[in-house]
Order: sequence, then structure tokens, then C-alpha cells
Amino acid sequence: MIEPTTLDLKSIAAAIAIGVGAIGPGIGIGLLAAKAMEAIGRNPEAAGKIQAAMILAIAFTEAIAIYALIVALIIKFI
Repeated sequence: MIEPTTLDLKSIAAAIAIGVGAIGPGIGIGLLAAKAMEAIGRNPEAAGKIQAAMILAIAFTEAIAIYALIVALIIKFI
């Protein structure tokens, strides 16, 4: 039987870290955009305020995925 090397295990750990770390933000951004479009549909006059808040919230949500990427890179290369 072939023994896995440290590099193999680090690659698998990094893949799991970024994979799991991207699921939450992906779902969050999808829900955010859906609710923002629903709110704009109900109140078109407030589209500018809703869009600004949506973009800010998406940026914060995307930061979580970036943290997962950083953790994956640390696992892979350190």
C-alpha cells in the first residue's frame, strides 16, 4: 500500500478548507441578492439605498471566503 506523503495530506486539507469555507459565503450572497431583488421589486423608489446596502453586505460576506482562502494557502505552503 502506498503511504500518503505530507504534501498529499496538505493538499487535501487545503482543498477541504477552501471548499467548506466557500459554501457559506456562496449561500449567503445568493440569499442576499434574492432578498434585495425582492425588496427592489416591492419598493422600486428605494432601489439606490437597497443596492448600496446589498453591495456592502456582499463585500463583508466575501471577506469570509477570502479568510478561507488564506487559511487554505497557509495549510498548503507552511
